Amino acid sequence: MKTITALAAVLLLSAPAVAQTRGREDWSSVLEYLRGHGRREKIEVLREMNTSALISIPNEPDIPELEYSVAKRDTLVVQDDSGNDIIIMKAIRDDETGEMIANEVLDAAVVTARFRNVAERNGKVNIEFTITVPEKMQDSEWQLRFNPDMFILEDSVRLDPLIITGDQYRKRQLLGYEQYERFLSRITDSLFIRQNLLETFLRRNIPEIYLFKTDSTEVSDERFYSFYGVSEQEAIRHYTNTFRVRLNQRRMARRQEMYDRYVKAPIVTEGIRLDTVIRAVNGDFMYNYIQTINTRPKLRKVDILLSGGIFEQDRQVYDIPRSDSLTFYISSLSSFVDQTERYLKTIIERQVAANASYHVDFEQGRSEVIPDLGSNAAEINRIQQNLADLLRNEVFDLDSIVVTASASPEGSYATNTALSQRRSESVSRYMQNYIRHYRDSLQRDRGFSVDLEGNIYRETLPDIQFVSRNSAENWALLDSLVRMDETLTDEQKSAYFAHASVADYDQREAAMRRDDYYKYVSERLYPALRSVVFDFHLHRKGMVQEQVETTTIDSTYMAGVQALRDRDYETAVTLLGPYQDFNAAVAYAACDRNLSAMLILQDEPKTAPVNYMLAILYARMDDEKNAVDYYLRSCRQDPTYVHRGNLDPEISALIRLYGLNAQPEEEEEEFDY
Repeated sequence: MKTITALAAVLLLSAPAVAQTRGREDWSSVLEYLRGHGRREKIEVLREMNTSALISIPNEPDIPELEYSVAKRDTLVVQDDSGNDIIIMKAIRDDETGEMIANEVLDAAVVTARFRNVAERNGKVNIEFTITVPEKMQDSEWQLRFNPDMFILEDSVRLDPLIITGDQYRKRQLLGYEQYERFLSRITDSLFIRQNLLETFLRRNIPEIYLFKTDSTEVSDERFYSFYGVSEQEAIRHYTNTFRVRLNQRRMARRQEMYDRYVKAPIVTEGIRLDTVIRAVNGDFMYNYIQTINTRPKLRKVDILLSGGIFEQDRQVYDIPRSDSLTFYISSLSSFVDQTERYLKTIIERQVAANASYHVDFEQGRSEVIPDLGSNAAEINRIQQNLADLLRNEVFDLDSIVVTASASPEGSYATNTALSQRRSESVSRYMQNYIRHYRDSLQRDRGFSVDLEGNIYRETLPDIQFVSRNSAENWALLDSLVRMDETLTDEQKSAYFAHASVADYDQREAAMRRDDYYKYVSERLYPALRSVVFDFHLHRKGMVQEQVETTTIDSTYMAGVQALRDRDYETAVTLLGPYQDFNAAVAYAACDRNLSAMLILQDEPKTAPVNYMLAILYARMDDEKNAVDYYLRSCRQDPTYVHRGNLDPEISALIRLYGLNAQPEEEEEEFDY
């Protein structure tokens, strides 16, 4: 009796839900339950299983560019740095001696490793693993639910579950749905009227109403009431079977309760990766699970763990413990990025010029600046604000200002030349007077300084030289205004440009006065010709040489490098593509634009990173000879690429295929293959 009790206690620990669901408190009842179902032995075996064996990494990674056909060369011939031929054969390592032995055919084997190196492509990684359901875990009365959990950096995500359903388990599920459907069929929307009693009453007492039974015409409530003395609704309520109505209502209220009673294990159709029904135990069941994820900065690895449970109807009879993790190390081409800062050469001139155009109104034939005339107040304020900004500038000193005034074409050219010169001088005097007052106030605000000897120094601002010039009649600007004007017709514009071909400006303007468009041109376009242009001449503070060459960081290039590090490859290609350097090639390769990357790298100095990138590109193009050749060159230049080759599937496939052992020797810098 003690032996039976101890065994039952062990079984209860394996299937606690069984005892709780059935309400069994004694160990013998649990034992009897499991023995009655004939699955006690399976539960015992499952308890001793290593659940990590349920999840594994498949033998053949899904890398399209490395799909080798059956008929392949058994050897490769590459050259070392001295030009000597090196023969490389497919090989295997002898377990006893550790030596690589040539072998023409490498048979497939089951991989049980707990890690794999996976490659990133276009910012995505395919995580591939196999879930194996051994034959001893399968039972027609069971449903196996597997939950893969993925761990990325600090986050964990439960992937879509995998469900393996036994044939009898599914039949019980369907039977529950059938029972529930039969229950629902007993719920109706009818009124439950005692039709025979109602018809008998009408036939005996009110035959004229009973005649409506055979009358196909519609009877209104008013006509029914006039014959019967009650409404149709009142008659229906009187002859309604209230007992059946209440019974039907109770059934409707119990729908969820009956669903839970009959459908103990609902069939889930959404949010699962697979739900397959095993009709017969015929060996292990294997499912190749592929999950595509988007990479993110600092993502170096992904861990996958598997857990789950075994269910019999609504009872969990076994809790599948969480397995050991499968680790996927992510190799990204972004790790090859060269983070060396790139600079732009800039020529800095000591002398700097800037200009601005303003419109100042003058009275007809006059040159005095009148602040209240037209829009002069706002325009003069703009000029003064610009001058104040230049005087306060911490980088440049203002040397001189060239003021050039122009006039509209009415009047003689000689008169307009003199008038525009007077206007230029008037504006110069007006603004020079403003600068004098502003400079004095600026010097007062800055105060003075005292040196160690007690000498007082006041900052003095240099005088600004004004140069007055004129451009008389601005016909070039008028030509542009006429050409862009949308009011003048094509015929009027043609007539204007016919007059504009006359060399004498006075004759040209006189001819225009006779045309119908002159009034519009003189009123709308001439005012824009009465402008004053300021040319500011400045020099950089403290700069003696006339020209200095300096360098600044190329912000566009560095933004492309950062995009490459952040694995935003399309942006990286856009920013780095015009530079056609190593980082641009890495960006192209990361986007699988292999030919563009190849064309860049062929012209680059053959450093270790360049040779390694070329090896990857040749491997993608299925050129094994060049791929192996450039890989060995990179290892010869930098031994760290020996390890790196195991991280990139393109190279690791070649290492496995040809048994490469690219360990450099200290003296001769050759390799032991």
